[in-house]
Amino acid sequence: MTFEVYTGNTVTEHILANLVHFTIWVISTTGYAGVALLMGIESACIPLPSEIIMPFAGYLVSTARFGGGNQWFGLLAIATAGALGCNVGSVVAYWIGAVGGRPLVERYGRYVLMSRHDLDKMTYYFDHYGSITVLVGRLLPVVRTFIAFPAGIARMPQLRFHIYTFVGSWPWCFALGYVGMRLGTQWNTDPRFHEWFHRFHLAVELVLVAGVIWFLWSHWERSRRGRQA
Repeated sequence: MTFEVYTGNTVTEHILANLVHFTIWVISTTGYAGVALLMGIESACIPLPSEIIMPFAGYLVSTARFGGGNQWFGLLAIATAGALGCNVGSVVAYWIGAVGGRPLVERYGRYVLMSRHDLDKMTYYFDHYGSITVLVGRLLPVVRTFIAFPAGIARMPQLRFHIYTFVGSWPWCFALGYVGMRLGTQWNTDPRFHEWFHRFHLAVELVLVAGVIWFLWSHWERSRRGRQA
């Protein structure tokens, strides 16, 4: 059984398709280490979505590529590998915040699509709720990628930072992996799933494209207003 990837004609579809193919190649080639590597890249604020990485790892669990035929063992293992990768990748962002401080993040954050508004919001929650923000932030899309910056700026104790990062990242990795595993099982055993998938494929793509456009536009607008101010 092969994993089919749709390759569209628009620039956005082409970028998404390349990300998917890169993810498939890395995980298929290096296994658990690839899962950890890719999640580490995402946690280092490089735009490689965990929403692609972990579901495909879950799909491989359904094909017995992970876990030796024991799907639950494979699912637990990929979630653990992903959470460990998040810890390793977060070290980069943590130390950028710790060494360079807020001015460095404000100056160069836009290169990883992080606006001053994002930093202000995360810093606010970090200042008001303390290091528990790292634990909660790891369960939230987008926020989870950048939460290490304010943790580094605040010089949060590293042991606590890594414990909270792992504990917060593991459920996220598990949930996405579980979705991929269940979809993989349906893909392999239920012919109706193929029909349903292709019927709603366009709608899913439109939602993804709209989400990417909104994310880029909102961050560009905030950056432009910040420069004008």
